[in-house]
Amino acid sequence: MASGDGIQIPSRLPLLLTHEGVLLPGSTVRFSVDSPRNMQLVSQRLLKGTSLKSTIIGVIPNTRDPEQDTDDLPSLHKIGTAGIAVQVVGSNWPKPHYTLLITGLCRFSVTSLLKERPFVLAEVEQLDKLEQYMTPASEGVTAEDVELGKLSHKFYQAAVQLLGMLDMSVPVVAKFRRLLDSLPRETLPDVVASMIRTSNKEKLQVLDALSLEERFKKALPMLTRQIEGLKLLQKTRKKSPDNEKTVLSVRKGGVFPGRQFNLDEDEEDEDDDGDDTAALERKLHRAKMPEAALKVCLKELKRLKKMPQSMPEFALTRNYLDLMVELPWSKSTKDCLDIRAARTLLDNDHYAMDKLKRRVLEYLAVRQLKTLLKGPILCFVGPPGVGKTSVGRSIARTLGREFHRIALGGVCDQSDIRGHRRTYVGSMPGRIINGLKTVAVNNPVFLLDEVDKLGKSLQGDPAAALLEVLDPEQNHSFTDHYLNVAFDLSQVLFIATANTTATIPPALLDRMEVLQVPGYTQEEKVEIAHRHLIQNQLEQHGLTPQQLHIPQDTTQNIISSYTREAGVRSLERKLGAICRAVAVKIAEGHTVTKTGALSPENPAQLGDIAAPPEMPIMIDHVALKDILGPPLFEMEVSERLTLPGVAVGLAWTPLGGEILFVEASRMEGEGQLTLTGQLGDVMKESAHLAISWLRANAKTYHLTNMVGGPDPMEGTDIHLHFPAGAVTKDGPSAGVTIVTCLASLFSGRLVRSDVAMTGEITLRGLVLPVGGIKDKVLAAHRAGVKRVILPKRNEKDLVELPANVRADLDFVIAANLDDVLNGAFDGGFPGTAGTHTQPQLSSKL
Repeated sequence: MASGDGIQIPSRLPLLLTHEGVLLPGSTVRFSVDSPRNMQLVSQRLLKGTSLKSTIIGVIPNTRDPEQDTDDLPSLHKIGTAGIAVQVVGSNWPKPHYTLLITGLCRFSVTSLLKERPFVLAEVEQLDKLEQYMTPASEGVTAEDVELGKLSHKFYQAAVQLLGMLDMSVPVVAKFRRLLDSLPRETLPDVVASMIRTSNKEKLQVLDALSLEERFKKALPMLTRQIEGLKLLQKTRKKSPDNEKTVLSVRKGGVFPGRQFNLDEDEEDEDDDGDDTAALERKLHRAKMPEAALKVCLKELKRLKKMPQSMPEFALTRNYLDLMVELPWSKSTKDCLDIRAARTLLDNDHYAMDKLKRRVLEYLAVRQLKTLLKGPILCFVGPPGVGKTSVGRSIARTLGREFHRIALGGVCDQSDIRGHRRTYVGSMPGRIINGLKTVAVNNPVFLLDEVDKLGKSLQGDPAAALLEVLDPEQNHSFTDHYLNVAFDLSQVLFIATANTTATIPPALLDRMEVLQVPGYTQEEKVEIAHRHLIQNQLEQHGLTPQQLHIPQDTTQNIISSYTREAGVRSLERKLGAICRAVAVKIAEGHTVTKTGALSPENPAQLGDIAAPPEMPIMIDHVALKDILGPPLFEMEVSERLTLPGVAVGLAWTPLGGEILFVEASRMEGEGQLTLTGQLGDVMKESAHLAISWLRANAKTYHLTNMVGGPDPMEGTDIHLHFPAGAVTKDGPSAGVTIVTCLASLFSGRLVRSDVAMTGEITLRGLVLPVGGIKDKVLAAHRAGVKRVILPKRNEKDLVELPANVRADLDFVIAANLDDVLNGAFDGGFPGTAGTHTQPQLSSKL
């Protein structure tokens, strides 16, 4: 690069074509590269080069590289900038691209194109001397050119004047000061034009100016304009301490050497008028707020006019008025009321969830018939991972409304909902008003997430504060403590989500329309996986269906053997693990293909990884075990029912239904009953009820103690245990299971290995209804149970079950414990056949 004439750039340069920015000599700019020729230049020249010369490229501005490398090149800009690539960063998201950090060296002109593919290579002529960017300032302008000297001096003085108006404690300003003192003056037009805010068109004019005199004449008006804009800004701001914050901004991309500041002369927007109360008053009138709110605002504005700016209350009042102006008092979005399109969108976004979809379509239908309709207040209750939050987003998209999520989990301060009074230091509005300010419309969809996990503290009860928000008869005049004026929330569509209603205060629950969102069946999970989850995971891991294929039987195996949940979150994580394992295989294949050369002395290593995998990679049961390990869950019901005194019950938890084992044993003693397994009071009482009923009916059912006596408890101690001892259990629904378990123990007969049951018992032997039937039956179906015993009064709940689940299971509808015992034992139970008919079995509901 060195010669007798000074430092020279190579005569042949690869060209980077860009239309987004302009690189000037002496500046450093980031360029994003994603077009074919530019990508080839980076991969073949910059990444493979080993010398400093290979990092020098030409940047041609104002020229778009064609999207296809087969397309012809457009006409190139006549002047370009030679630069050195100091950093190259690659990324695959959202699509493959490189980000280049390039420092400009000098101007050049293109004399001829040598080749257009795979990247552009051209014969160039250097137009600037590189020494001018490396010579100290004392060797700058020669005394011979008087006109150029005057221009240079005037430009330098303008730059010094600009610096004098700025805060030298700002690092970017200090760096500009050092550059101004160290660089030769003939380089200043390029450097200053790259640092102040100018358009690409103006930078092109500076780039195209080949003579120094013309360059100074092009750049000087830009610098003068910045000074005048700053003077005007300082005048309107009345030397506000926040002045420099609005004047200086660090722009993405960074410039010489890696940083850039902008002097923003465009301060005409009314939001930045400082304390211009006249403009603020106009905004208040244009906000179209209610008369009562406007009256309060004008009163505050009148106080503001009389306050000196040094008063702390001045900033508080100004912030309050700015918030009142920004709130969407009358701004709203127009609802999309096309029911057919809404049905299609909801079906595409979510599989199943028919009850939720039907409720949204009902709302749309009523909105078509009645324009002014209060927003419903819905509460989606169901286990984690079933899509409660995501269906809220889909509802907003279906209606064409803005969406805002408010996470309420762990909130224990009522000020989070209602805001703080303005008398407090650091006061601010609550989350409801802040959300309306964010979405900027008064009819959004608000998702109140995890409403069942609200706390309570000395700062108040946020659940009580929500009563006003979620009451359709009150929320048309919701009053935030910060605003202290009423705001109409009646057009907001509130959707709350919860895992259980047990922890929601009754008064709050009464204000919401509760929609149960049960867990998914195995067939529904398979459909969801192949419609949504697999596709999402492939996109997140950079894979395509041509690279990875997961058959339906593999998905079923994952669901049954590696997850046991009501939702699909664990399933999604397992699919992600598969995608990562496949990504490793594909990456190893690519690495071998690229590097190619392995040591011939190690043939074992060559044989292990030389062959890239065949596409698509099919995940079968063997591959599944290699990736996810041995199965986590097995069908253990039949294996555990091998001795008398074991029965399977069904339990409900906020995470979905679960199967519950009950084990009993007896030994010689004094008739005591021992209960273990962290049981609550209600479950302990159920155990005592079961013992009492069995002792009262021992003769009828031929139940005996260890020595054949008629009283099962005589000389006998009973121990009842509920496995998973670390989990707290309570509720009445285990009553029938305890009776069946003890009847098996006292009679010495085995309970059927494929039966599970739920129901509350009474002392007279009746079976009472319980809740959570759908979740419990789905848990039994997941566990491989074939027969389910349910209370007769729960028969109505079977309608909600999917048809395939109803077809797979036999349901025993039990009105009393005789029906339960007949259904739980093969061939019925002794003592029941003579007085009662066989229990009704139904498998096709």
